[in-house]
Amino acid sequence: MSTGKTVWVVWGVGVFAYIVGVLHRTAFGVAGLSAADRFSVSPSLLSSFVVLQVIVYAAMQIPAGVLLDRIGSRRMIAAGALIMASAQITLALTESLPVAVAARAFVGVGDALTFISVLRLVPRWFSPRRVPIVSQLTGLLGQLGQVLSAVPFLILLNERGWTFAFGSAAALGLLALVMVLALVRDRPDADTAPEPDPTSLRQTLASIAEVWRRPGTRLGFFSHMGTQFSITVFALLWGVPYLTSAQGLSASTAGALLTVSVAAAVASGIVVGLLTGRYPMRRSWLVLAIMISNAMMWAIVLSLPGPAPLWLLVLLVVVISVGGPGSVIGFDLARTFNPSANLGTAQGMVNIGGFLASLLVIAAIGWILDAMGGYTFDGFRVALLVQFPVWIVAITGVLLTRRKTRRVLAAEGIHPHTMREVRDRIRRK
Repeated sequence: MSTGKTVWVVWGVGVFAYIVGVLHRTAFGVAGLSAADRFSVSPSLLSSFVVLQVIVYAAMQIPAGVLLDRIGSRRMIAAGALIMASAQITLALTESLPVAVAARAFVGVGDALTFISVLRLVPRWFSPRRVPIVSQLTGLLGQLGQVLSAVPFLILLNERGWTFAFGSAAALGLLALVMVLALVRDRPDADTAPEPDPTSLRQTLASIAEVWRRPGTRLGFFSHMGTQFSITVFALLWGVPYLTSAQGLSASTAGALLTVSVAAAVASGIVVGLLTGRYPMRRSWLVLAIMISNAMMWAIVLSLPGPAPLWLLVLLVVVISVGGPGSVIGFDLARTFNPSANLGTAQGMVNIGGFLASLLVIAAIGWILDAMGGYTFDGFRVALLVQFPVWIVAITGVLLTRRKTRRVLAAEGIHPHTMREVRDRIRRK
């Protein structure tokens, strides 16, 4: 593995590109009410912006993973930055609803290319013992993009207007593009590494099916699904409208809570990363604890007959924010149980889990709010209940696939105290 400054420069630029990608992803969430005014849309139509974005993002995960295995992180991250910057420029200038929806769809395309590509850099540049904690740091630092959307972007939106705010986000995306092209390499030996052998469509499909058949991949999928979706739904679209319209908070207080969310994710992510690296055979228990705590906090808040006190809303945001770093455990499971040649494909599959759940919940909330008369306390109280079936599915999936994964390990003579050998043996396949 590489040592010295180069590894941190490569990783740091990749993380910066991911930070900007998260800004692009979440900017529409804090601009949701402004978008409703700009395009004169109902709650369900407003949710269609983000639903389409997430549908495209989820649909692109397997193609993105296959491409990542073929062409490497540098070109994937650069393409993602270019696509998202172009989409944000379009959104900044248009007043046409169809064009705006299409622009958000292209944000989903660029977003799909970015995170798994940055995550792929980690095992290529860092020693195995550092991979779990650096992977967590990658996901956590990326959430600074949410801070950028919650604070400076929201200030620009309120003070300088829609076009200036989204245009500024696009300019930051172009900066990320230039930095990636100038400084990122796929791996330390990129100049001498051979090109991958071409594969047919049949071979590619067979490889995708093989990756999905591994129970460790499916364990990562359900782990990502149950931990990630609640905070994603909150940050992408419905958090600010819920806090301002249903809970009666000011826009600045709602933005501050999104900043608290990022701080909570960073603090908990360090702990999650350390626990993941130290207790690899207990990762599924950590995932289950995060899911159950998320469900319990929402149950408490939604059971109240009126707006919750601020301290309880802060606690809610802190608890569901742990789902962000918790979802990275899913990628760590995919890395453990898949050979490096298929890692991009496996991580793409895992990433589908949380975002598939997110798009279903985002859409369902919009439909229920429409049916119940708009952004009201009672409307949100009923709409947010759609999260609970997702947790039931995810918890069931984790329990079943964990059992199958352990049976596979037992058949290979692997036991919890020999987990390090699991990774070594799989990577030699």
